[in-house]
Amino acid sequence: MSDPMPILREPKTRRRSNRKLIAVLFLLFLILLTVLFFNSSISKISSITISGNYFVSNEEILEAAGLGVGEAFFGLDTVQVAERIKAGLEPVQDAVMAKSFPGKVSIHVQEYPTVAFEISPRGEMTAILAGGAQVEVQGRDHVVDKPVLSMWDADDPHKAELSRLLGEIPPEQLSDLSEIIPYPSKSYPDRIKIYTRTQFEVVTAISLLREKLSTLHAVVETQEPGKLTLLLADTYTPYVPETSESEDSNEN
Repeated sequence: MSDPMPILREPKTRRRSNRKLIAVLFLLFLILLTVLFFNSSISKISSITISGNYFVSNEEILEAAGLGVGEAFFGLDTVQVAERIKAGLEPVQDAVMAKSFPGKVSIHVQEYPTVAFEISPRGEMTAILAGGAQVEVQGRDHVVDKPVLSMWDADDPHKAELSRLLGEIPPEQLSDLSEIIPYPSKSYPDRIKIYTRTQFEVVTAISLLREKLSTLHAVVETQEPGKLTLLLADTYTPYVPETSESEDSNEN
């Protein structure tokens, strides 16, 4: 009696081939979707909102940031963009950028505070910022509530030093200072003369101004207007009343 023939099974290569084909098609489909997505308007910047700026324009901020509507939204490094804005615009102290899908970008800038004003030889008013930048304020709504710097050379290093110092002093301590002019001497190259809104004439130095402000305020609050020297030694001399001068001339 002969042995039975073994049952031959069909090879499974066709099933494996079908799986590979499906995987390749799926991969191609994903690639196609990715290409279509990144070329669609959804993946582009659709709007840019800018806030916090006064001295620098929206156009200047966008140019410094290197951004524009229609550019790629994904892959945009918000920290790098903020750093470009700060590095490219002198009046800007800080910048923050945020993204929200789909395609919305917001930029908020913080400008250096105004510490003084200056009138140019052409009669134009400029604002001096704490960071040292000077910006024109012609045509802008502004209140001259800070000291006015007069008779300073544009490249005077003491002027930049004074600007930085004024930015570090609380505004309420500067409210009475009306005008500051350079008044150098051999002993004090950074000596300045200050005219106050309360009619005092003050001579001091930039390097001493911070520590002498308390003395200045104490004299202003307790004494009549006069001349005040705040250097190594402090002296105060009241103005001579006009009536006294006229009486003296009559007696002579």
